[in-house]
Amino acid sequence: QVHVVESGGGLVQAGGSLRLSCAASGRTISSYAMGWFRQAPGKEREFVAVINWSGSRTSYADDVKGRFTISRDNAKSTLFLQMNTLRPEDTAVYYCGVSKYAGSISRSGDDFGSWGQGTQVIVSS
Repeated sequence: QVHVVESGGGLVQAGGSLRLSCAASGRTISSYAMGWFRQAPGKEREFVAVINWSGSRTSYADDVKGRFTISRDNAKSTLFLQMNTLRPEDTAVYYCGVSKYAGSISRSGDDFGSWGQGTQVIVSS
């Protein structure tokens, strides 16, 4: 079983940057895709970005493409999300998840598990 802890959220002005981290422990995650999802108040959880096990493939939601960068360090079992040019609509709780299936890459939250408690991102206008 994998346990993850997200960190790095905070309050930032529009146009600013934040770097989120997700530290994983327990079962090795080096064979599994990992992803970032977010949930704004009153909204469903939505896909943000995913990275395959090696870091060679990534996929982004359209509204973050070009602004956010997902990366991972398998030696440290850590996932990152660099967020630049933040907008008020990026305000949400951000969660990282580990794919349930080794070797696969998906944008569906149903294919991920081991969710952490999330880290709050607030972007002021």
